[in-house]
Amino acid sequence: CKSPSPRQNMPVRYFIMKSSNLQNIYISQQKGIWSTTPSNERKLNGAFWESSVVYLIFSVQGSGCFQGFARMVSAIGCEKSQDWGSPGFGGVFKVDWIRKESIPFQFAHHLLNPWNDSKKVQ
Repeated sequence: CKSPSPRQNMPVRYFIMKSSNLQNIYISQQKGIWSTTPSNERKLNGAFWESSVVYLIFSVQGSGCFQGFARMVSAIGCEKSQDWGSPGFGGVFKVDWIRKESIPFQFAHHLLNPWNDSKKVQ
């Protein structure tokens, strides 16, 4: 299920992944996996197969920070993980953490999302 080497002439995709708690971020950083809701799976899998690379930028809801970012390194499979303890999550996929430290939103206020009415990225 690993992504082929970077696909030439394909877009790079970025997603903000909101977590309800910091424990999920720690689990992901230790095990190199992530899981999301089924409603996000089709969008992420599509981006994985149609992009040269998919970056996931993580933030815990209400934290005022990004907790780091990772690269998606596998498609989302059917296997579920008990690590998150929530029946609402779908399949597990592999991620490669690039940066594992908190970055306050204020350092990214110059970044605007053109697909969200040019609102600040946070």
